Amino acid sequence: MATSRILGADGQPIQTGQLAEPQTSRLGHLQRELQSHPTRGLTPSRLAQILDAAENGDLTSQFELFEDMEEKDGHIASEMGKRRRALLLEWEIVPPVNADATEKKNAEKLGELMTDVPDFEDMLFDVTDAIGKGFSCLEIEWHRLEGYWLPKTITHRPQSWFQLHRGFRQELRLRTNSSIDGVPGEPLQPFGWITHVHKAKSGYLERAALFRQLVWTYLFKNYSVGDLAEFLEIYGIPLRLGKYPPSASEREKATLLRALVGIGHNAAGIVPEGMLLEFHDAATGDPDAFALMIDWCEKNQSKVILGGTLTSGADGKSSTNALGNVHNEVRKDLRDSDIRQVNSTASRDLVYAIAALNGLAPGGIRRAPQMRLNAQEAEDLTAYADALPKLVAIGVRPTVQWVHEKLGIPQAQAGEEVLGTAAAPGPLVVPVTPAANDPTGARAAAVARLLGVAVATSQPAASVSTPPMLMAGRLATDLAPAVANWVSLIRDLVERAASLGEIRDGLESLLPDMTLDQYADAMAEAMRAAELAGRHEVLREAGGARG
Repeated sequence: MATSRILGADGQPIQTGQLAEPQTSRLGHLQRELQSHPTRGLTPSRLAQILDAAENGDLTSQFELFEDMEEKDGHIASEMGKRRRALLLEWEIVPPVNADATEKKNAEKLGELMTDVPDFEDMLFDVTDAIGKGFSCLEIEWHRLEGYWLPKTITHRPQSWFQLHRGFRQELRLRTNSSIDGVPGEPLQPFGWITHVHKAKSGYLERAALFRQLVWTYLFKNYSVGDLAEFLEIYGIPLRLGKYPPSASEREKATLLRALVGIGHNAAGIVPEGMLLEFHDAATGDPDAFALMIDWCEKNQSKVILGGTLTSGADGKSSTNALGNVHNEVRKDLRDSDIRQVNSTASRDLVYAIAALNGLAPGGIRRAPQMRLNAQEAEDLTAYADALPKLVAIGVRPTVQWVHEKLGIPQAQAGEEVLGTAAAPGPLVVPVTPAANDPTGARAAAVARLLGVAVATSQPAASVSTPPMLMAGRLATDLAPAVANWVSLIRDLVERAASLGEIRDGLESLLPDMTLDQYADAMAEAMRAAELAGRHEVLREAGGARG
């Protein structure tokens, strides 16, 4: 809950009483102000005057010009839409670095409260208005919801409502007719605004706006579009020439001119007798020059906004998918820069404000939770599934958290169900009970292995919990006396034989009616029996040495 002393992002105490009313509710002159449209009849000299006025502190006309540019130029609107909407990503509230248990709990609680912020995605989109215009200011209206301070509305305010004060640092202030402490304008109230200043280029804010780099191409393109429209209006229409006698009056001349215009549009008209109409060849020309200029302007705009041209569709001839992917990498660099700047602003002006007002940031802004837009793209699962086991096998030790982040797979929380494969059945472990004729259990172990089961001579039979294992253990013990003589014969045969041929002939004399497949099985068992016997001897000698 809110504490009695709340510090703003600048470390100065604030009064919660100021949150009861939005700051601009008392500035009716801004709300009633109608914007002008500087692009109407815009000329190079008028454009230069607007830019010079902005550098001298009068920002109103410049920002109204920016509004018109985005509204009237479809290419600028399209490219800015791509860049701004690239930031509408999934987000999360994370605790500070090396957070303790309390800070982690506060971050989790704050994440729950943030879900109640109205139209959060619209707020993010409005914040990105600063990308083109240098800054954007969103006014927060607060209310109490179930005992917590939360934004009721977050409203974008036009840039023309603000002015800049140059001091040790530039300060954004509401544009008013009064001044405070000798400084024109009204300072923005703490926790009342989300103020995002976007760095498109270094320098004073009035010159750092991205749209300042687009104003001249916008103007040149407008001239070319107008010239092209005029050319198309007269293209293909023959030149009409009227001739009047020297004695014609002004009225007769006007009548002849109206007849020429009417013939051009209506293909019919009348003229007084004695006047002459002549038709010359239709207007000719090449519109490619106008299209070339328009195309150059749009390519330049795409480079400024997105960092390239091949992802804009402006160049239909060379906009291949492969080249577009290369230019997309450049656009990702811009997007990552935009994300970092928006993360800083949202963490300072929104996340910290909610945390401080609700007692979730006792350590101040330095230890407050932060917002993070998740721009991590999921990696190729197939490539990682093949590479990770090999890397781990040679000693690489990636953390589980890193793997989850790279693959874009969230880690399961306590109590959550997870996907998984059924555990592979392990080898059947059979306890071997020593018998009177097999005190070491070696013969029973050999038979058990021939049956395809594992043995554990040191484990008591009572610890086996499943009936199949008990049955296999008893089977191995009971069969040991019956096959002991046969195993001994095969062992003697293998020990005496000098080659595989002698083993084959010996097996044929032992069991003359065996088939070829049975011979193969018998030879395999013979080899296994010899190996088991050798291991038995080694174990017996080792046991004797210990005794």
